[in-house]
Amino acid sequence: MIGLVLVAVAGLSACTPEPEAVVEVTVAGELGFAPELTFDVPLTVTEASVEVIAEGTGPELVEGEAVLVDFYAESGADRSLIGETFSSEPKPYLLSAEALGLDLYEGLRGQRVGSRVLQLVPGADGAASTVAVFDVLPTRAWGEAVEPREGQPTVELASNGAPTITLPAGEPPAAAVVQPLLRGDGPQVTAGQIVTVQYTGVLWADGAVFDTSWGPGKLPTSFPIGVGSVIEGWDTGLVEQTVGSQVLLVIPPALGYGGEHELADQTLVFVVDILAASGGPEVG
Repeated sequence: MIGLVLVAVAGLSACTPEPEAVVEVTVAGELGFAPELTFDVPLTVTEASVEVIAEGTGPELVEGEAVLVDFYAESGADRSLIGETFSSEPKPYLLSAEALGLDLYEGLRGQRVGSRVLQLVPGADGAASTVAVFDVLPTRAWGEAVEPREGQPTVELASNGAPTITLPAGEPPAAAVVQPLLRGDGPQVTAGQIVTVQYTGVLWADGAVFDTSWGPGKLPTSFPIGVGSVIEGWDTGLVEQTVGSQVLLVIPPALGYGGEHELADQTLVFVVDILAASGGPEVG
């Protein structure tokens, strides 16, 4: 995929205005991978702009709700790398001018998941201009539905993907339950990676929600998996699942918070959407 953006830069003259110059910025590469940018340096941007390089076909972004992006940015002065997330974890924001800045907000508002957007930013106080690309990622699982086993908690999804968990009658299972509800088509999660997820957790005892990443002002979260940074039930339940999956976890106390935690003796039920996984040990 290659995108070409023409940017008009007005010439300055004390007498007769010069014709506008046109600079070219070429964006090459596939979605999901760091783009390759081509432009003449030094690139001077006099006015901020946002252009859509590729239009997504996923859900439309919603005002005030979470948006998840990968980004890649270079200096207009010498094409040196300013920052990128393709080799680490994507960044979540609320879709608002306050969180994104007015220009990027205006560029993303009304876009769909799967879009690739180019942003050109003028340098302030003598600093170099910036050329940045943003890939809009899903904020909910997108895999194929899997028939759950009988007797497990059931899950209903709101229009934005937020789960409501209903528990069956009876005592909780003694052993952990790992039940994919949606099986994603992304790569398998491996121990040591950083995973980005949406989740809701309820107590088996009464069905009360005790933690969630869904809701007003909430964002997806990222953390290392399989290395003891989260409870054991998450480490064992999410490793080897695939990106794009939604997974139901029933976690007995022995694999939960433990210690002096207020939920140490509780059976926990989570629904986890795996949105991204990156990093981890080198494979050679």
